[in-house]
Amino acid sequence: MGRTNPTFRDVLRSLEDSWQDYRRALRRPDQDRFDRLWEDARRYADAGGYLNHQSPMVVVLFSMVLAHEKRIEDLEAELEAERTEDLGDDTDDSAE
Repeated sequence: MGRTNPTFRDVLRSLEDSWQDYRRALRRPDQDRFDRLWEDARRYADAGGYLNHQSPMVVVLFSMVLAHEKRIEDLEAELEAERTEDLGDDTDDSAE
């Protein structure tokens, strides 16, 4: 019977395991941040499997950056909504 290639999720798990010494050396708040980065990478694991890149770490890092980009856009939209709401409140106050 032939050998099977590991899935991207298997490779991702292996990469994360290889970074555990680094994680243990971090302070507790940074360990939580570190874990969130790997959660971001797992979120995009299906797309990473389609890519089949020679260097899986490139895919992991790009997935982490993509998740950060999404967070930034969400925060910008939230901030813009608050600004718009504040401007609406100012308009109401000036009418009185």
